[in-house]
Amino acid sequence: MTLPADIDLDIWAKVQDIFADSLGFDTDEVEFQSKIIGDLEAESLDFLDIAFKLERTFNIQIPRGGIEKAARDSVEGDGLNTDGTLTIAALEKLKVAMPEVPPSEFSPGLKPTDVPELFRVGTFYYLVINLKASA
Repeated sequence: MTLPADIDLDIWAKVQDIFADSLGFDTDEVEFQSKIIGDLEAESLDFLDIAFKLERTFNIQIPRGGIEKAARDSVEGDGLNTDGTLTIAALEKLKVAMPEVPPSEFSPGLKPTDVPELFRVGTFYYLVINLKASA
């Protein structure tokens, strides 16, 4: 498994354990780049369980819908095209907010409801890091 060079191994181990426990995997099956929905087959209730465990473990508050909302709110207007897809500016903001996702996955036509499909375990690792840093 390849991890970012600057990863905090203690925080990563806790995030990895939470995902493994919540989704019924062995710890070594939960990788930084694992897609939460596609690879680990998480469902909406699983997300709530994971968020609760991360909040309790790290003493943080995870905003619901925060990643895609932050991207839309940080661009002019609401970040949406008239057809309900994310604007190019919103896609660029998501690329910055989610460096663990390959840039090619932020393609035109992406809707806000599609964003959770992009989430990796690493997405939640970075969320924890960022929330702890801003606390």
